[in-house]
Parts: sequence; structure tokens; C-alpha cells
Amino acid sequence: MGNNLIYGMHPIIEAIKSGQHIDKLFIQKNLKGSLSNSLFDLLKEKNISFNSVPIEKLNRLTRENHQGVVGYISPVKIYKLEALLEEKNEVAHKTYILLDGITDPRNFGAIIRTAAAIDATGIIIPENNSAPINEDVIKTSAGGIFKIPISKVKHLKDAIFLLQSYEIITVAATEKTDNLVYGADFKKDFALIMGSEGRGIQSSILNLCDEKVKLPMSEHISSLNVSVACGIILYESVRQRMTI
Repeated sequence: MGNNLIYGMHPIIEAIKSGQHIDKLFIQKNLKGSLSNSLFDLLKEKNISFNSVPIEKLNRLTRENHQGVVGYISPVKIYKLEALLEEKNEVAHKTYILLDGITDPRNFGAIIRTAAAIDATGIIIPENNSAPINEDVIKTSAGGIFKIPISKVKHLKDAIFLLQSYEIITVAATEKTDNLVYGADFKKDFALIMGSEGRGIQSSILNLCDEKVKLPMSEHISSLNVSVACGIILYESVRQRMTI
């Protein structure tokens, strides 16, 4: 796996703070501003070198809004699921997120951002039929990708069986149920399964889940963006756990 392109102030600052190795860093000449000052201070503190280049150089590296900073980092660490499940942490309640067929990098990145915001335990994705971990995912996650473990598995079915063996409740977000999300018990350790917007969760996976929940929807709208729906459900779990 090659190095990852990374761009934007916040992702690069968070990458450095998280201990990611910066292979190359290009910064626009005469870059100014409070955020860039924070970046320069951090680079000096960590003794990280960079190349001062004209904006044309950065525009050739990426067409996205790079904010005057583009770099290359070592590949994001991928965890084995068994190691992730055995990892000791101080979180009272564990939250895992399984993504079935989420192929849009920005949706993937947005889900990572929300997962990091609630201190989720980890994200589990299949080796195939999943968005790659690329610069768009890194940017959209706003640095969240450096704060939450990601595990890749060959088959999500096997991941569900393994989670259940650890007494982790598997909860599927699907319209194929009458149960609203507010009736689910998120005070337990749980794994939330989200499917693609077009297809949803595969029926073979849906049949393995312990619970199925849906969001209440107006008759005018049939569905929400998957990252938005995921965020709503995750914050319902936060609300419930705050009452413990």
C-alpha cells in the first residue's frame, strides 16, 4: 500500500498530533493566518521539515481545497478485529460501527468523524465493496481517522458472529422494521450496522443482527444520507448513556 495524500490544515495538524509519520510536506509560500501559525509552531516543536512552494505546485498535487498545505503520510494503520476486541480501554461502554457497502469516500469520512466525536471503539469495514482510505476520506473525517481504530475483515458475517461471541449486541439500521431507534437499548455494548443508501444492508447480514431499528421519517422524504442517519443513531446512544 502506498503513502496517502493528505491536504488541508486540520487533517494535517491532527495527523501530526496523532503521531503519523509525515513523509513529505508542501506549504504555500508566504502562508499566513492563525491556523497556519499553529501549524508552523507544531512543525517546529516536532522538528518536521517542509518545502515552501508556489500555489501552482499544490494545485497540481490536488484540485481540492488544500488551504495551502499538502503532504504525504504513511498508510493509516489497520487493525485486526480480534486485536480490536481484546484492546483494553477506559471506555465504560463499547460502540462499534460496521459499514456494509459504503463506497462513497465522503460518506465514509463523515461517519468516521462522528464516530471519533462520540469516542466510538472502532469501525469495521469489508475488504471489498468499501470506500478506499484516501485523501477524500482523510479530509472529510477532519482528522477523526487518526483517532479511531479501523478494522478490515474478509466477511462482515464473520465479524458479526465474532462480535456476538463477545456479547456485543448487533443493531441494524433498516427501514425493514417497525421498531424506532428510540426503543433500542444502547446502554449495552453494541455494534451499529449501516448499509448503502441504494441497497441498504444485505439481507444475509440483516438476518444475523440481534435488533433492527429505523428513524421516524416524514412521508415527504423516504431516506436520509447514510452519514446523517448514522450520526443521529450514534447520538441517541450518547443520550441514553448520559442517563446511566
